[in-house]
Amino acid sequence: MTTHTAFVLNGEPVATQVRPDTTVLDLLRDHLGRKGTKEGCAEGDCGACTILFRRGGDAETPMLAANSCIMSVAQIDGGEIVTVEGLAGDGAVLNAVQDEMAKNGSSQCGFCTPGIAVALTGLLACNPDPDEDAIHDALAGNLCRCTGYRPIVDAARAAAARMRAEPAPAPATGENLVTSHTDAGGATAHRPRDLRGLLMLRRDHPDAVLLAGGTDLGVPLAGYETTWPETITTGHVAELRRVETGDGRWTFGAAVTWEEVLKAVAEDYPSFATLIRRFGSTQIRSMGTIGGNIGTASPIGDGPPALIALGATITLVSLEGGERTMRLEDFFLDYRKTELRPDEVIASVTVPRARAGEILRTYKISKRYDQDISTVCGAYWLAMDGGTVSDIRIAYGGMAATPKRASHAEAALRGKALTVATAREAGAALASDFKPLTDWRGSATYRERTAAGLLERLARDVAGETVEVMAL
Repeated sequence: MTTHTAFVLNGEPVATQVRPDTTVLDLLRDHLGRKGTKEGCAEGDCGACTILFRRGGDAETPMLAANSCIMSVAQIDGGEIVTVEGLAGDGAVLNAVQDEMAKNGSSQCGFCTPGIAVALTGLLACNPDPDEDAIHDALAGNLCRCTGYRPIVDAARAAAARMRAEPAPAPATGENLVTSHTDAGGATAHRPRDLRGLLMLRRDHPDAVLLAGGTDLGVPLAGYETTWPETITTGHVAELRRVETGDGRWTFGAAVTWEEVLKAVAEDYPSFATLIRRFGSTQIRSMGTIGGNIGTASPIGDGPPALIALGATITLVSLEGGERTMRLEDFFLDYRKTELRPDEVIASVTVPRARAGEILRTYKISKRYDQDISTVCGAYWLAMDGGTVSDIRIAYGGMAATPKRASHAEAALRGKALTVATAREAGAALASDFKPLTDWRGSATYRERTAAGLLERLARDVAGETVEVMAL
């Protein structure tokens, strides 16, 4: 029996019977006639397809920018979407952002403009007085090849001033209930609401796609390279959406988004916060999850090196085996292979909070500063006793088939003063930890030298000799 997906679009309820593995971009453009949302890259990079989205059941949370090209219909049941056509609300032609962009010459060809207007509207709804950094962060997921960003940033400032002086109504929203499943067009989406329901579905449907944020899995879907006959989503599982703080640590449910992780860790670990902003734009952070980032087991994923360096643990759970908790570094076995059993799911990730005498630094080397895949990502946690390294954890991404600790480099620094000389000794020891590959992002030699150079940067950084530079 065909069942529909229901959601709210620009304040109006919508029910659709398209396949749940249809992308939201295709739904909007091809089935609902909302042509203002554009397809640029179909990979979640350019932002032309940006919409505002709020997950069903999260009525108290703000609507955030998201990439509709890599989002599936399975994820939007019971949720709310605002497209560029709905930004101004009932009876208005343009909202303040759109009006200021038009006045300020912030558009030339116009292809990227709808996504930019949506992204900035999302920013100003959350932050009515953004500084320069906040505006650029909001625009990091939107590419414009015509105007450059100065007039766009100027329009954002002008719109913010107008909205503070004369607050305008927010885009119209509504609310629907999340349904347990959708069957349409030969595809099925299951939406469990609790952990036991998720585990039962995982057991009974072992071949179903387990879908968290979809920021990785959604790319081949957007490129019409795959279909998902059966999907199990995790975004409505209450236990997986919790953030618990206590006993000197956070426990993040596996379906907690990177935007939520960022808000939690930014004060304790500003270097980690910078890394999170760099590897995911607002559009990616609002959908991508901490559990999904770990579960894909990418050797170039940027979250795991930092989490490993922090000493994070991961909890896995199944109906038959119950819970088991392990160090995150032990979860990764080989390229795209993990400890996760067929009937298990990642339940949570536990991360220690910062303590006096401890230091965390993360450095990402990539061809582009924002939203690019790392060539090398290094993460360094140190416990200092005066000027001596009493304990240390070093983890790298991009250097092996898995995110991995550098035990020989750690041993070279443990119990010693952190100086340029000892950092260079540790850099030489990396040859015993890694045999990196050569690919189009960098040669093995480049990776070896870069990883070693980052240890020297760490020593200079901790000594206060370095400043933030755009090359890192």
